Amino acid sequence: MTEASSANSARRHHWRREVVELAALFTAVAVADVVANTVAHGPRGPVLLCASAVALVATAGFHVWWSRRHENAPPPTDTGATAPSSAGRPAVAAEQETALWRMRTTVRDEPGSLAALCTALAGERVDILSLQAHPLSDGTVDEFLLRAPAALAPEELTRTVAGGGGAHTWLERADTHDLVDAPARMLSLATRTALDSAELPLALRQLLGRCTIHSVPARSLRGQPLAEKVPAEGVLAEHTMKFRDPSGGSLTIERPQLPFTPTEFARVRALVDLDARLGQRVPPRRDVLTLPEGNEITIRRADTSDQAAAREMHDRCSSATLALRYHGPVADADRYLGHLLSPRFGRTLAVETASGRLVALGHLLWDGDETEVALLVEDAWQQRGIGAELLRRLVAMAAEAGCESVYAITQASNTGMVAAMRGLGLPLDYQIEEGTLVITTRPAGVAAPSPALETVRVQDGPGRR
Repeated sequence: MTEASSANSARRHHWRREVVELAALFTAVAVADVVANTVAHGPRGPVLLCASAVALVATAGFHVWWSRRHENAPPPTDTGATAPSSAGRPAVAAEQETALWRMRTTVRDEPGSLAALCTALAGERVDILSLQAHPLSDGTVDEFLLRAPAALAPEELTRTVAGGGGAHTWLERADTHDLVDAPARMLSLATRTALDSAELPLALRQLLGRCTIHSVPARSLRGQPLAEKVPAEGVLAEHTMKFRDPSGGSLTIERPQLPFTPTEFARVRALVDLDARLGQRVPPRRDVLTLPEGNEITIRRADTSDQAAAREMHDRCSSATLALRYHGPVADADRYLGHLLSPRFGRTLAVETASGRLVALGHLLWDGDETEVALLVEDAWQQRGIGAELLRRLVAMAAEAGCESVYAITQASNTGMVAAMRGLGLPLDYQIEEGTLVITTRPAGVAAPSPALETVRVQDGPGRR
C-alpha cells in the first residue's frame, strides 16, 4: 500500500469516527431529556434516576473491560509462521540454534536465476550473510556465507539449492572468521604479504581454503634445473594454478575438491605480483633475553642474508651435532642453507650473542599441508634453554599461521630435542619411520613461555633486505 492510499484510508476512518461520536452525542442528549422529564413529572422519578446511574456505571465498566481485552490480545497469527518446538522449548530458543556454512553453486546466467535460488533458501529459513559472484563463460559461480538452522542437514540444504536451480554445489562448515567481507579480507592478506615474505603461502591458503601449495626452487641442491618454466601471466587449469615464484622458481597451487575460478586466479596473481615487487623482507623485531647464567642473547628473524654467518656456525659445530640435525653426515651446507633460510619455504629464527655471533637456528618449514620444525644449536651453547625457547616460538608461529600439526624428525638418541618437544606441554605422537623418530603435535594451545629465559626488552630496528 502506498503512502497516498494510506492517508486517504486514514481520512475516511477519521470522518466515520466523528459521525459516530456526533450521533452518540445527540442520542445521549435525547435520552437525558427523556429521563429528566420522567423524573420531574413521573411518580417514580427517584427510582428511575437510580436505575439510570447503575446502568451508566455498568456500561462504563463493560467498556473498560472490552478495551483492555483488545489492547492485550496477541497479534493475528501468520499462517506461514513456524509452529512452536515440539520438544517443549520456546520457538525463540530454537531459532537461535544455527550453523554457518560456506557454499558454492553454479547458476544459469539468466535474469531471475539468483532470485529463484534465494527464494528456495528463504523457504528453509536460511539467512544469506554474504554473496560473491564469479562469472564464467557458461554461467556464474555464486559463493555464499549462510546461517542455517542447526537442524537442517547438509543433504537437505544441498537438495534445496538444487531445487532452486543450483548445480555442482559444494558445501563446508564455516566459522566466525569467514564473516569478514571479501574486500576487507584481501586488504588484510595484502598487508600480511607486504610485511613478511614468508606470509605469501599462508595468505594464499587462507584466501583459497583447503589447498596444497608447492614452492619449487629454480635449481636442485646439486645445481640442476628443477622448476618448470611458467609464463609471466601464470597458468589457470581447472584444479591447478601456476605462477612464477619471486625467488626464481615456480609456485603451484592445487585444490582437487573445488575448481578454481578466474576471479580467484586474478586475486592470487595480485598477491604474487605484490610479493615480487617488494622483494625479500622480514619483520625487524628483535627480542633480547637473559640466560640463567646472566648472558644476553638476541632472537630475531633470519633470511638468506644470514647464509655466511650460518655457514660459519656449521663449521664450529661438531659432526655429532650436525648428524643429529641433518640425520647423517653433512658434506656441503652451502647447497641447502639457501633453501632453509629462504622466507619462501618457511620462517627461520636466529640466535645471536651480545657480540653478534650466530649460535643457533630454528626453522619452521612449509611442507605442503604439513609443517616441519628443526633446530640447530652450537655445541658450546647447548643445555642452556635456547633450543626449548626457539621451539616454543616456532610452534607459536605455526599456531598463528593456522597450521593444524607440526612435526619434528630426529633420532631417538637426540634426548635434547625430545625433551624440548615434551616441554611444550602439548599432546605428542611418536612414530618410527625408516630408523628415525617423528614427533608430531598440534600447535593450538601452546604452553606459556618457560621462566628459564627472561625477556628484558624488545627492539624494532630498520628492515633487513
